Amino acid sequence: MPELPEMQALSERLGDTFGGARIERIMPLQFSALKTVTPMYDTLNGQKLMAVGRRGKFLVVELERARVLVHLSQGGRVDVEKQPKTTRAKGSVVRFVFGKSGLLVKEFGTERKAAWWVLAPGEEGPLATLGPEPDSKEFGDLIRTGTDGRRVHTMLRDQHTVAGIGRGYSDDILHRARLSPYASLASLTEEQRETLLTSVHDVLAEGLLEERRRTGGLPPKIGDHWIVHGRCRPAARLVRVARSHVLPGVSDRRQDPRRPADVAADQVAATAGSRWGCRTTRGAVSRSEGARRWRVPSSRTDR
Repeated sequence: MPELPEMQALSERLGDTFGGARIERIMPLQFSALKTVTPMYDTLNGQKLMAVGRRGKFLVVELERARVLVHLSQGGRVDVEKQPKTTRAKGSVVRFVFGKSGLLVKEFGTERKAAWWVLAPGEEGPLATLGPEPDSKEFGDLIRTGTDGRRVHTMLRDQHTVAGIGRGYSDDILHRARLSPYASLASLTEEQRETLLTSVHDVLAEGLLEERRRTGGLPPKIGDHWIVHGRCRPAARLVRVARSHVLPGVSDRRQDPRRPADVAADQVAATAGSRWGCRTTRGAVSRSEGARRWRVPSSRTDR
């Protein structure tokens, strides 16, 4: 899913490309994606695009007498068309026609979750429920003084707690901060909290720097600069195998109410070595140490 760096850089590119242009025509190509009834979408025709911004993972398009929000969800992407087309490509959501160029929002995959809203000027719509931005004072105070008992990984992905961070960057943030995803905010020391906050700022800033090198819209492949997310395959496999077997050395239900396989997976992640040099959502895992210590059986379905 496109996250804060992708959406921020995209908003900057779209502002540079279409800023000051007038919308000639709106072409809804997937009517279920439009989440508002009033104002009508055709009232946008003829309005000048004043600015393109971002809030959380939303694109915020400011027009003369209206505001348009776009959320790309998991598979949504954006094409900048040098010559606006009239065709309806597979997965198309909406097309904005600006004179000699166009902006197409489309969605890959089978899920249809990309959406857009037409709002009155200043109306917040879904933005009203978002948490603070990661670089805000409110978020800094939350990390430094908060007593939230949830896992840090869960907190960072909760858009009501902090807006703009998803799985990709939260994995890299925890890896940079050398924190287990199982650690709760309440359990962190003062030093760990400061390290976490610094990691949030640094990882997002580095991601934004990479994203600003792109041109045009938003391509299908993103996150190629992530360090951890989607890359630690051997560790992920070991944990999946551990969860599907009751392994030796696992405490029984009288000592731990969870399923034995869940306990096994947690123990593999928590106690195995870190020879791979990467972290997954189960912590640092060594394939050789973990397999030898827990005698993980092979599984043909898990290869």
